[in-house]
Amino acid sequence: MREVPVVTARAAAALIPDGATVTVSSSSALGCPDTVLHGIGERFAEEGAPAGLTTVHPIAAGDMYGVAGIDHIARPGLLSRVIAGSYPSGPSSQQPPRVWQMIERDEVEAYNLPSGVIFQMHRAGAAGQPGVLTHVGLETFVDPRQDGGRMNQRTVADLVELMNFRGQNWLFFPSVRPDVAIIRATTADPQGNLTFEEEGSALGALDQAYAAHNNGGIVIAQVKKLAPAATQDPHLVRVPGILVDAIVVDENQWQTTQTPYDPAISGQVRRSLDVIEPAPWGLEKVIARRAALELHQHDIVNLGFGISALVPRILVEERLAEEVTWVIEQGAVGGVPLTGFAFGCALNPQALMPSIDQFTLLQGAGFHRAMLSFLEVDREGNVNVHHLPGRRHVTAGVGGFADITSRARAIVFSGGFTAGKRRIGIDGGRLDIEQDGAIPKFVEKVGAVTFSGRRALEQGQQVLYVTERCVIELRPEGLTVVEIAPGVDLSADVLARAAFPLRVADDLRPMDRRIFDPAPLGLVLKPTQPLSSAGSTGANTLTAQGANA
Repeated sequence: MREVPVVTARAAAALIPDGATVTVSSSSALGCPDTVLHGIGERFAEEGAPAGLTTVHPIAAGDMYGVAGIDHIARPGLLSRVIAGSYPSGPSSQQPPRVWQMIERDEVEAYNLPSGVIFQMHRAGAAGQPGVLTHVGLETFVDPRQDGGRMNQRTVADLVELMNFRGQNWLFFPSVRPDVAIIRATTADPQGNLTFEEEGSALGALDQAYAAHNNGGIVIAQVKKLAPAATQDPHLVRVPGILVDAIVVDENQWQTTQTPYDPAISGQVRRSLDVIEPAPWGLEKVIARRAALELHQHDIVNLGFGISALVPRILVEERLAEEVTWVIEQGAVGGVPLTGFAFGCALNPQALMPSIDQFTLLQGAGFHRAMLSFLEVDREGNVNVHHLPGRRHVTAGVGGFADITSRARAIVFSGGFTAGKRRIGIDGGRLDIEQDGAIPKFVEKVGAVTFSGRRALEQGQQVLYVTERCVIELRPEGLTVVEIAPGVDLSADVLARAAFPLRVADDLRPMDRRIFDPAPLGLVLKPTQPLSSAGSTGANTLTAQGANA
Protein backbone atom coordinates (compact mmCIF):
# COMPACT_ATOMS: atom_id res chain seq x y z
CA MET A 1 0.00 0.00 0.00
CA ARG A 2 1.33 3.43 -0.98
CA GLU A 3 2.74 5.51 1.86
CA VAL A 4 3.02 9.28 1.72
CA PRO A 5 6.44 10.66 2.66
CA VAL A 6 6.76 12.76 5.81
CA VAL A 7 9.11 15.65 5.08
CA THR A 8 10.34 18.86 6.66
CA ALA A 9 8.78 22.18 5.71
CA ARG A 10 12.01 23.08 3.95
CA ALA A 11 11.87 19.87 1.91
CA ALA A 12 8.23 20.50 1.06
CA ALA A 13 9.19 23.94 -0.23
CA ALA A 14 11.67 22.29 -2.60
CA LEU A 15 8.74 20.52 -4.30
CA ILE A 16 7.38 23.82 -5.57
CA PRO A 17 8.74 24.90 -8.98
CA ASP A 18 9.29 28.45 -10.16
CA GLY A 19 6.21 30.03 -11.72
CA ALA A 20 3.81 27.64 -10.02
CA THR A 21 0.24 28.47 -9.07
CA VAL A 22 -0.13 27.58 -5.39
CA THR A 23 -3.45 27.46 -3.57
CA VAL A 24 -3.41 27.78 0.22
CA SER A 25 -6.18 26.64 2.55
CA SER A 26 -6.62 29.01 5.48
CA SER A 27 -8.82 31.58 7.17
CA SER A 28 -6.55 34.01 9.01
CA ALA A 29 -4.72 31.61 11.33
CA LEU A 30 -7.63 29.16 11.41
CA GLY A 31 -6.42 26.17 9.45
CA CYS A 32 -3.31 28.02 8.26
CA PRO A 33 -0.41 25.74 7.16
CA ASP A 34 1.94 28.28 8.67
CA THR A 35 4.96 25.98 9.02
CA VAL A 36 4.95 25.11 5.31
CA LEU A 37 4.61 28.76 4.31
CA HIS A 38 7.51 29.62 6.59
CA GLY A 39 9.57 26.91 4.90
CA ILE A 40 8.85 28.42 1.48
CA GLY A 41 9.99 31.82 2.70
CA GLU A 42 13.18 30.34 4.14
CA ARG A 43 14.00 28.53 0.93
CA PHE A 44 13.53 31.69 -1.12
CA ALA A 45 15.75 33.67 1.24
CA GLU A 46 18.50 31.07 0.83
CA GLU A 47 18.16 30.08 -2.82
CA GLY A 48 15.95 32.63 -4.55
CA ALA A 49 13.47 29.87 -5.28
CA PRO A 50 10.67 29.24 -5.80
CA ALA A 51 10.25 32.47 -7.73
CA GLY A 52 7.37 34.07 -9.61
CA LEU A 53 4.57 32.27 -7.78
CA THR A 54 0.88 32.95 -8.17
CA THR A 55 -0.84 32.20 -4.87
CA VAL A 56 -4.57 31.77 -4.32
CA HIS A 57 -6.18 32.23 -0.90
CA PRO A 58 -9.98 31.79 -0.74
CA ILE A 59 -9.91 33.38 2.71
CA ALA A 60 -6.97 35.25 4.27
CA ALA A 61 -3.83 33.27 5.05
CA GLY A 62 -2.31 34.76 8.17
CA ASP A 63 -3.47 36.43 11.34
CA MET A 64 -4.86 39.95 11.61
CA TYR A 65 -1.51 41.54 12.30
CA GLY A 66 0.49 40.10 9.44
CA VAL A 67 3.08 38.13 11.39
CA ALA A 68 2.17 34.76 9.93
CA GLY A 69 0.64 33.05 6.93
CA ILE A 70 1.03 34.85 3.63
CA ASP A 71 3.53 37.29 5.15
CA HIS A 72 6.09 34.45 5.23
CA ILE A 73 6.05 34.46 1.43
CA ALA A 74 5.31 38.14 0.83
CA ARG A 75 8.70 38.86 -0.74
CA PRO A 76 9.40 40.62 -4.03
CA GLY A 77 10.51 38.03 -6.56
CA LEU A 78 8.82 35.18 -4.72
CA LEU A 79 5.29 36.42 -5.31
CA SER A 80 4.23 37.49 -8.77
CA ARG A 81 0.45 37.47 -8.36
CA VAL A 82 -1.94 37.05 -5.42
CA ILE A 83 -5.64 36.22 -5.69
CA ALA A 84 -7.41 36.31 -2.35
CA GLY A 85 -10.82 36.61 -0.80
CA SER A 86 -9.31 38.61 2.04
CA TYR A 87 -5.94 39.69 3.36
CA PRO A 88 -4.37 40.07 6.82
CA SER A 89 -5.41 43.34 8.45
CA GLY A 90 -4.54 45.36 11.50
CA PRO A 91 -4.73 48.75 13.17
CA SER A 92 -3.45 51.69 11.15
CA SER A 93 -1.13 52.51 14.06
CA GLN A 94 0.91 49.37 13.37
CA GLN A 95 3.22 48.43 10.53
CA PRO A 96 1.12 47.09 7.65
CA PRO A 97 1.38 43.37 6.91
CA ARG A 98 4.10 42.65 4.35
CA VAL A 99 1.65 41.64 1.67
CA TRP A 100 -0.11 45.00 1.97
CA GLN A 101 3.21 46.79 1.65
CA MET A 102 3.87 44.88 -1.57
CA ILE A 103 0.41 45.70 -2.92
CA GLU A 104 0.72 49.39 -2.12
CA ARG A 105 4.22 49.57 -3.68
CA ASP A 106 3.02 47.82 -6.85
CA GLU A 107 5.45 44.97 -6.21
CA VAL A 108 2.85 42.26 -6.89
CA GLU A 109 -0.29 41.83 -8.97
CA ALA A 110 -3.19 41.54 -6.55
CA TYR A 111 -6.86 40.69 -6.86
CA ASN A 112 -9.60 40.65 -4.25
CA LEU A 113 -12.46 38.34 -5.24
CA PRO A 114 -15.39 36.91 -3.25
CA SER A 115 -14.36 33.99 -1.06
CA GLY A 116 -17.22 31.71 -1.97
CA VAL A 117 -16.62 32.24 -5.67
CA ILE A 118 -12.91 31.42 -5.26
CA PHE A 119 -13.86 28.11 -3.66
CA GLN A 120 -16.19 27.41 -6.58
CA MET A 121 -13.40 28.30 -9.03
CA HIS A 122 -11.42 25.43 -7.48
CA ARG A 123 -14.32 23.02 -7.77
CA ALA A 124 -14.75 24.03 -11.42
CA GLY A 125 -11.05 23.49 -12.04
CA ALA A 126 -11.20 20.06 -10.43
CA ALA A 127 -14.17 19.04 -12.57
CA GLY A 128 -12.66 20.33 -15.82
CA GLN A 129 -15.19 23.12 -16.16
CA PRO A 130 -14.22 26.51 -17.63
CA GLY A 131 -15.26 28.54 -14.63
CA VAL A 132 -18.09 29.96 -12.56
CA LEU A 133 -21.04 31.95 -13.87
CA THR A 134 -22.67 33.89 -11.02
CA HIS A 135 -24.45 37.05 -9.96
CA VAL A 136 -22.13 37.40 -6.96
CA GLY A 137 -20.22 40.66 -7.30
CA LEU A 138 -22.43 42.26 -9.95
CA GLU A 139 -22.39 46.06 -9.75
CA THR A 140 -19.65 46.00 -7.11
CA PHE A 141 -15.91 46.61 -7.33
CA VAL A 142 -15.55 43.00 -8.55
CA ASP A 143 -17.52 43.83 -11.69
CA PRO A 144 -15.12 44.60 -14.61
CA ARG A 145 -17.20 47.71 -15.30
CA GLN A 146 -15.76 48.99 -12.02
CA ASP A 147 -12.42 47.63 -10.72
CA GLY A 148 -12.66 43.97 -11.69
CA GLY A 149 -11.25 43.12 -8.25
CA ARG A 150 -7.89 44.71 -9.10
CA MET A 151 -6.07 46.22 -6.13
CA ASN A 152 -3.25 48.34 -7.56
CA GLN A 153 -1.84 49.90 -10.74
CA ARG A 154 0.36 46.91 -11.51
CA THR A 155 -2.68 44.68 -11.82
CA VAL A 156 -4.04 45.14 -15.33
CA ALA A 157 -5.30 41.77 -16.58
CA ASP A 158 -9.04 41.10 -16.51
CA LEU A 159 -9.78 37.98 -14.50
CA VAL A 160 -13.51 38.64 -14.30
CA GLU A 161 -15.70 38.92 -17.41
CA LEU A 162 -19.18 40.38 -17.80
CA MET A 163 -21.34 38.00 -19.83
CA ASN A 164 -24.93 38.15 -21.02
CA PHE A 165 -26.62 34.77 -20.80
CA ARG A 166 -30.30 34.29 -21.68
CA GLY A 167 -30.96 38.00 -21.35
CA GLN A 168 -29.28 38.48 -17.96
CA ASN A 169 -25.90 39.88 -16.99
CA TRP A 170 -23.61 37.49 -15.16
CA LEU A 171 -20.01 37.57 -13.99
CA PHE A 172 -17.69 34.83 -15.22
CA PHE A 173 -14.75 33.78 -13.05
CA PRO A 174 -12.22 31.36 -14.61
CA SER A 175 -11.52 28.01 -12.98
CA VAL A 176 -8.44 27.55 -10.79
CA ARG A 177 -6.10 24.69 -11.76
CA PRO A 178 -3.21 24.89 -9.31
CA ASP A 179 0.16 23.22 -9.56
CA VAL A 180 0.36 22.92 -5.78
CA ALA A 181 -2.20 22.84 -2.96
CA ILE A 182 -1.06 23.50 0.60
CA ILE A 183 -3.67 22.41 3.12
CA ARG A 184 -3.84 21.65 6.84
CA ALA A 185 -5.46 18.99 9.00
CA THR A 186 -5.05 17.56 12.48
CA THR A 187 -3.99 13.96 11.80
CA ALA A 188 -2.54 11.96 8.93
CA ASP A 189 -2.02 8.22 8.67
CA PRO A 190 0.80 6.66 6.61
CA GLN A 191 -1.41 6.59 3.51
CA GLY A 192 -2.07 10.32 3.82
CA ASN A 193 -5.69 10.14 4.92
CA LEU A 194 -6.48 13.39 6.75
CA THR A 195 -8.84 14.02 9.66
CA PHE A 196 -9.73 17.42 11.09
CA GLU A 197 -10.85 16.56 14.61
CA GLU A 198 -9.10 19.50 16.31
CA GLU A 199 -9.78 22.07 13.59
CA GLY A 200 -12.33 24.86 13.80
CA SER A 201 -13.26 24.07 10.19
CA ALA A 202 -12.12 21.98 7.26
CA LEU A 203 -12.44 25.15 5.13
CA GLY A 204 -11.92 24.27 1.44
CA ALA A 205 -9.12 21.74 1.83
CA LEU A 206 -10.81 18.96 -0.14
CA ASP A 207 -11.73 21.06 -3.17
CA GLN A 208 -8.31 22.70 -3.26
CA ALA A 209 -6.70 19.26 -3.10
CA TYR A 210 -8.97 17.96 -5.87
CA ALA A 211 -8.15 20.98 -8.06
CA ALA A 212 -4.40 20.36 -7.79
CA HIS A 213 -4.50 16.56 -7.99
CA ASN A 214 -6.92 16.35 -10.91
CA ASN A 215 -4.77 18.72 -12.94
CA GLY A 216 -1.48 16.91 -12.38
CA GLY A 217 -0.36 19.00 -9.42
CA ILE A 218 0.78 18.02 -5.94
CA VAL A 219 -0.82 18.33 -2.49
CA ILE A 220 1.22 19.17 0.61
CA ALA A 221 -0.57 18.61 3.92
CA GLN A 222 0.53 20.08 7.24
CA VAL A 223 -0.73 18.15 10.28
CA LYS A 224 -0.32 18.18 14.03
CA LYS A 225 0.21 14.45 14.50
CA LEU A 226 0.54 11.08 12.79
CA ALA A 227 -1.65 8.04 13.35
CA PRO A 228 -0.84 4.37 12.80
CA ALA A 229 -2.11 2.72 9.64
CA ALA A 230 -5.73 1.56 9.56
CA THR A 231 -6.70 3.49 12.71
CA GLN A 232 -8.52 6.44 11.14
CA ASP A 233 -12.32 6.32 11.17
CA PRO A 234 -13.21 6.55 7.47
CA HIS A 235 -16.27 8.66 8.32
CA LEU A 236 -13.91 11.30 9.76
CA VAL A 237 -11.50 11.43 6.82
CA ARG A 238 -12.19 14.72 5.01
CA VAL A 239 -9.31 14.43 2.50
CA PRO A 240 -8.45 10.92 1.27
CA GLY A 241 -4.81 9.93 1.07
CA ILE A 242 -4.99 9.30 -2.67
CA LEU A 243 -4.82 13.09 -3.09
CA VAL A 244 -1.86 13.75 -0.75
CA ASP A 245 1.77 13.77 -1.91
CA ALA A 246 3.72 15.01 1.13
CA ILE A 247 3.10 15.48 4.84
CA VAL A 248 4.70 18.06 7.14
CA VAL A 249 4.25 17.63 10.89
CA ASP A 250 4.04 20.58 13.28
CA GLU A 251 3.16 19.38 16.78
CA ASN A 252 2.66 22.97 17.94
CA GLN A 253 0.34 24.27 15.24
CA TRP A 254 -2.26 26.72 16.48
CA GLN A 255 -5.93 25.92 16.22
CA THR A 256 -6.31 29.60 15.37
CA THR A 257 -4.40 32.75 16.30
CA GLN A 258 -3.14 32.59 19.89
CA THR A 259 -5.29 29.48 20.50
CA PRO A 260 -3.25 26.27 20.80
CA TYR A 261 -6.32 24.01 21.10
CA ASP A 262 -9.79 24.53 22.51
CA PRO A 263 -11.98 21.43 22.18
CA ALA A 264 -15.14 23.55 22.43
CA ILE A 265 -14.21 25.21 19.12
CA SER A 266 -13.81 21.89 17.30
CA GLY A 267 -16.83 20.30 18.98
CA GLN A 268 -15.28 17.67 21.25
CA VAL A 269 -16.79 19.28 24.36
CA ARG A 270 -19.46 21.83 25.18
CA ARG A 271 -18.64 24.72 27.47
CA SER A 272 -20.89 26.86 29.60
CA LEU A 273 -21.63 30.17 27.92
CA ASP A 274 -20.59 31.85 31.14
CA VAL A 275 -17.05 31.87 29.72
CA ILE A 276 -18.18 34.53 27.21
CA GLU A 277 -17.60 37.95 28.69
CA PRO A 278 -20.26 40.61 28.16
CA ALA A 279 -19.50 43.15 25.47
CA PRO A 280 -17.98 46.28 27.06
CA TRP A 281 -20.38 49.15 27.53
CA GLY A 282 -20.12 51.83 24.87
CA LEU A 283 -21.41 52.99 21.52
CA GLU A 284 -20.59 49.72 19.75
CA LYS A 285 -22.66 47.78 22.26
CA VAL A 286 -25.54 50.22 21.76
CA ILE A 287 -25.40 49.60 18.00
CA ALA A 288 -25.19 45.82 18.46
CA ARG A 289 -28.18 45.89 20.82
CA ARG A 290 -30.31 47.73 18.28
CA ALA A 291 -29.22 45.32 15.57
CA ALA A 292 -30.23 42.40 17.81
CA LEU A 293 -33.79 43.72 17.88
CA GLU A 294 -34.09 42.69 14.22
CA LEU A 295 -33.62 39.02 15.02
CA HIS A 296 -36.49 36.57 15.18
CA GLN A 297 -36.84 33.33 17.10
CA HIS A 298 -35.34 30.36 15.23
CA ASP A 299 -33.78 32.59 12.58
CA ILE A 300 -30.84 31.29 10.57
CA VAL A 301 -28.45 34.26 10.66
CA ASN A 302 -25.16 35.02 8.96
CA LEU A 303 -22.64 37.12 10.85
CA GLY A 304 -19.88 39.42 9.66
CA PHE A 305 -16.83 41.05 11.21
CA GLY A 306 -16.78 44.37 13.08
CA ILE A 307 -19.54 45.74 15.28
CA SER A 308 -21.97 43.10 14.02
CA ALA A 309 -19.79 40.40 15.60
CA LEU A 310 -20.98 41.64 19.01
CA VAL A 311 -24.60 40.70 18.35
CA PRO A 312 -24.22 37.05 19.50
CA ARG A 313 -22.79 38.31 22.78
CA ILE A 314 -25.87 40.46 23.23
CA LEU A 315 -28.03 37.34 22.91
CA VAL A 316 -25.84 35.52 25.43
CA GLU A 317 -26.38 38.35 27.92
CA GLU A 318 -30.12 38.22 27.28
CA ARG A 319 -30.14 34.41 27.81
CA LEU A 320 -31.29 33.94 24.21
CA ALA A 321 -28.17 32.31 22.76
CA GLU A 322 -30.09 29.24 21.59
CA GLU A 323 -32.90 31.25 20.00
CA VAL A 324 -31.14 31.76 16.65
CA THR A 325 -28.73 29.63 14.63
CA TRP A 326 -25.63 31.43 13.42
CA VAL A 327 -23.94 30.38 10.18
CA ILE A 328 -20.50 31.77 9.38
CA GLU A 329 -18.61 31.44 6.14
CA GLN A 330 -15.73 29.40 7.56
CA GLY A 331 -18.18 26.57 8.18
CA ALA A 332 -19.60 26.69 11.71
CA VAL A 333 -23.33 26.16 12.09
CA GLY A 334 -24.82 27.04 15.46
CA GLY A 335 -23.05 27.75 18.71
CA VAL A 336 -21.83 31.24 19.57
CA PRO A 337 -19.51 32.91 17.04
CA LEU A 338 -16.32 34.20 18.64
CA THR A 339 -14.70 37.59 18.23
CA GLY A 340 -11.15 38.93 17.98
CA PHE A 341 -8.42 36.53 16.87
CA ALA A 342 -10.86 33.60 17.09
CA PHE A 343 -13.31 35.17 14.62
CA GLY A 344 -14.38 32.52 12.14
CA CYS A 345 -14.75 29.96 14.92
CA ALA A 346 -17.75 29.25 17.12
CA LEU A 347 -18.05 27.99 20.67
CA ASN A 348 -20.16 24.81 20.86
CA PRO A 349 -20.96 24.51 17.13
CA GLN A 350 -23.73 22.15 16.06
CA ALA A 351 -21.93 21.32 12.82
CA LEU A 352 -18.72 22.21 11.02
CA MET A 353 -19.34 22.29 7.30
CA PRO A 354 -16.77 22.74 4.52
CA SER A 355 -16.68 26.41 3.55
CA ILE A 356 -17.74 25.76 -0.03
CA ASP A 357 -20.88 24.00 1.18
CA GLN A 358 -21.60 26.83 3.61
CA PHE A 359 -21.34 29.24 0.70
CA THR A 360 -23.94 27.19 -1.18
CA LEU A 361 -26.32 28.02 1.67
CA LEU A 362 -25.28 31.67 1.71
CA GLN A 363 -25.24 32.37 -2.03
CA GLY A 364 -28.58 30.61 -2.36
CA ALA A 365 -30.20 32.80 0.35
CA GLY A 366 -30.95 29.82 2.56
CA PHE A 367 -30.93 32.00 5.68
CA HIS A 368 -33.20 34.64 7.14
CA ARG A 369 -30.94 37.65 7.56
CA ALA A 370 -27.33 38.83 7.65
CA MET A 371 -25.72 40.93 10.36
CA LEU A 372 -22.86 42.86 8.74
CA SER A 373 -20.86 46.06 9.26
CA PHE A 374 -20.04 49.08 7.10
CA LEU A 375 -17.23 51.58 6.64
CA GLU A 376 -19.24 54.05 4.59
CA VAL A 377 -22.61 54.34 2.84
CA ASP A 378 -23.62 56.61 -0.05
CA ARG A 379 -26.86 58.17 -1.29
CA GLU A 380 -27.73 55.09 -3.38
CA GLY A 381 -27.39 52.80 -0.38
CA ASN A 382 -24.09 51.39 -1.66
CA VAL A 383 -21.84 50.07 1.10
CA ASN A 384 -18.06 50.10 1.21
CA VAL A 385 -16.67 47.59 3.66
CA HIS A 386 -13.33 46.71 2.10
CA HIS A 387 -11.48 49.87 1.09
CA LEU A 388 -10.42 53.14 2.70
CA PRO A 389 -8.13 55.28 0.54
CA GLY A 390 -4.67 55.47 2.09
CA ARG A 391 -5.59 52.99 4.82
CA ARG A 392 -6.28 49.80 2.92
CA HIS A 393 -4.32 47.55 5.23
CA VAL A 394 -6.76 48.16 8.10
CA THR A 395 -9.43 46.27 6.15
CA ALA A 396 -9.39 42.60 5.27
CA GLY A 397 -11.06 42.85 1.88
CA VAL A 398 -14.34 41.51 0.55
CA GLY A 399 -14.12 37.98 2.01
CA GLY A 400 -17.56 36.37 1.90
CA PHE A 401 -19.37 39.72 2.04
CA ALA A 402 -20.32 39.78 -1.64
CA ASP A 403 -21.39 36.12 -1.59
CA ILE A 404 -23.61 36.76 1.43
CA THR A 405 -25.21 40.01 0.30
CA SER A 406 -25.76 38.95 -3.30
CA ARG A 407 -29.18 37.44 -2.53
CA ALA A 408 -29.70 37.84 1.22
CA ARG A 409 -33.35 38.49 2.00
CA ALA A 410 -32.72 40.91 4.87
CA ILE A 411 -29.49 42.69 5.77
CA VAL A 412 -28.65 44.74 8.86
CA PHE A 413 -25.53 46.86 8.41
CA SER A 414 -24.02 48.24 11.63
CA GLY A 415 -21.58 51.10 12.09
CA GLY A 416 -20.94 54.51 13.60
CA PHE A 417 -22.68 57.49 12.01
CA THR A 418 -19.43 59.50 11.88
CA ALA A 419 -15.71 58.77 12.24
CA GLY A 420 -12.83 60.64 13.78
CA LYS A 421 -12.36 61.97 17.29
CA ARG A 422 -15.69 61.94 19.10
CA ARG A 423 -17.04 62.53 22.58
CA ILE A 424 -20.46 60.93 22.78
CA GLY A 425 -21.86 60.10 26.18
CA ILE A 426 -24.55 57.59 27.09
CA ASP A 427 -26.48 58.67 30.14
CA GLY A 428 -29.98 58.11 31.45
CA GLY A 429 -31.22 56.26 28.40
CA ARG A 430 -30.09 58.89 25.91
CA LEU A 431 -27.11 60.01 23.83
CA ASP A 432 -25.17 63.17 24.57
CA ILE A 433 -23.12 64.25 21.54
CA GLU A 434 -20.54 66.64 23.04
CA GLN A 435 -18.15 66.47 20.08
CA ASP A 436 -18.97 64.73 16.84
CA GLY A 437 -16.61 63.04 14.45
CA ALA A 438 -15.42 65.27 11.62
CA ILE A 439 -15.47 62.46 9.03
CA PRO A 440 -18.88 61.59 7.58
CA LYS A 441 -19.62 57.93 6.98
CA PHE A 442 -22.77 58.64 4.99
CA VAL A 443 -21.03 60.07 1.93
CA GLU A 444 -21.99 61.29 -1.52
CA LYS A 445 -20.16 58.40 -3.19
CA VAL A 446 -18.38 55.50 -1.52
CA GLY A 447 -14.68 54.96 -2.28
CA ALA A 448 -15.49 51.49 -3.62
CA VAL A 449 -18.74 49.53 -3.91
CA THR A 450 -18.84 46.29 -1.94
CA PHE A 451 -22.64 46.16 -1.87
CA SER A 452 -24.95 47.64 -4.50
CA GLY A 453 -27.98 49.47 -3.15
CA ARG A 454 -29.55 49.71 -6.59
CA ARG A 455 -29.33 45.97 -7.13
CA ALA A 456 -30.75 45.36 -3.63
CA LEU A 457 -33.83 47.44 -4.47
CA GLU A 458 -34.27 45.58 -7.76
CA GLN A 459 -34.23 42.26 -5.92
CA GLY A 460 -36.53 43.38 -3.12
CA GLN A 461 -33.90 42.96 -0.42
CA GLN A 462 -34.73 44.58 2.92
CA VAL A 463 -31.80 46.68 4.14
CA LEU A 464 -31.27 48.60 7.38
CA TYR A 465 -28.29 50.71 8.47
CA VAL A 466 -28.05 50.78 12.27
CA THR A 467 -25.97 53.48 13.98
CA GLU A 468 -25.68 54.77 17.52
CA ARG A 469 -27.96 57.76 16.81
CA CYS A 470 -30.44 56.59 14.20
CA VAL A 471 -31.70 53.72 12.07
CA ILE A 472 -31.90 54.23 8.31
CA GLU A 473 -33.80 52.12 5.80
CA LEU A 474 -33.07 51.65 2.11
CA ARG A 475 -36.23 52.61 0.24
CA PRO A 476 -36.91 53.17 -3.49
CA GLU A 477 -37.27 56.90 -2.85
CA GLY A 478 -33.93 57.08 -1.01
CA LEU A 479 -32.25 56.44 2.34
CA THR A 480 -34.83 57.18 5.00
CA VAL A 481 -34.35 57.81 8.72
CA VAL A 482 -36.91 55.62 10.51
CA GLU A 483 -35.69 55.83 14.12
CA ILE A 484 -33.74 58.39 16.14
CA ALA A 485 -32.00 58.03 19.49
CA PRO A 486 -33.25 59.92 22.54
CA GLY A 487 -31.18 63.07 23.08
CA VAL A 488 -30.26 63.40 19.39
CA ASP A 489 -31.26 66.44 17.36
CA LEU A 490 -32.55 65.23 14.00
CA SER A 491 -31.42 68.29 12.07
CA ALA A 492 -28.07 69.01 13.72
CA ASP A 493 -26.87 65.52 14.63
CA VAL A 494 -28.23 63.45 11.72
CA LEU A 495 -29.33 65.38 8.64
CA ALA A 496 -26.50 67.93 8.82
CA ARG A 497 -23.88 65.22 9.41
CA ALA A 498 -24.62 63.30 6.21
CA ALA A 499 -22.98 64.39 2.96
CA PHE A 500 -26.25 64.04 1.04
CA PRO A 501 -29.92 64.66 1.87
CA LEU A 502 -31.52 61.94 3.97
CA ARG A 503 -35.27 61.46 3.88
CA VAL A 504 -37.23 61.25 7.14
CA ALA A 505 -40.06 58.77 7.63
CA ASP A 506 -43.51 60.21 8.32
CA ASP A 507 -43.74 57.81 11.26
CA LEU A 508 -40.24 58.50 12.63
CA ARG A 509 -39.93 56.56 15.90
CA PRO A 510 -37.60 56.91 18.89
CA MET A 511 -35.02 54.18 19.40
CA ASP A 512 -35.84 52.29 22.57
CA ARG A 513 -34.36 54.00 25.63
CA ARG A 514 -33.41 50.66 27.19
CA ILE A 515 -30.82 50.17 24.46
CA PHE A 516 -28.93 53.09 26.03
CA ASP A 517 -29.00 51.69 29.58
CA PRO A 518 -26.40 49.10 30.73
CA ALA A 519 -29.09 46.95 32.38
CA PRO A 520 -30.29 43.84 30.49
CA LEU A 521 -32.83 44.59 27.78
CA GLY A 522 -35.30 41.85 28.59
CA LEU A 523 -35.41 41.04 24.89
CA VAL A 524 -38.15 38.78 23.53
CA LEU A 525 -37.76 37.58 19.93
CA LYS A 526 -40.75 37.42 17.63
CA PRO A 527 -41.49 34.11 15.86
CA THR A 528 -39.51 33.71 12.66
CA GLN A 529 -41.04 33.79 9.21
CA PRO A 530 -40.76 31.12 6.49
CA LEU A 531 -37.77 31.65 4.23
CA SER A 532 -40.10 32.35 1.35
CA SER A 533 -41.20 35.55 3.08
CA ALA A 534 -38.27 36.26 5.37
CA GLY A 535 -37.39 39.83 6.14
CA SER A 536 -37.52 42.48 8.78
CA THR A 537 -41.02 43.36 9.93
CA GLY A 538 -39.86 45.82 12.53
CA ALA A 539 -37.91 45.59 15.73
CA ASN A 540 -38.66 43.01 18.38
CA THR A 541 -40.39 43.78 21.63
CA LEU A 542 -38.88 43.87 25.08
CA THR A 543 -40.38 42.46 28.25
CA ALA A 544 -42.28 44.72 30.61
CA GLN A 545 -38.96 45.47 32.31
CA GLY A 546 -37.51 46.50 28.95
CA ALA A 547 -40.46 48.32 27.46
CA ASN A 548 -40.19 51.75 25.94
CA ALA A 549 -39.75 54.42 28.55
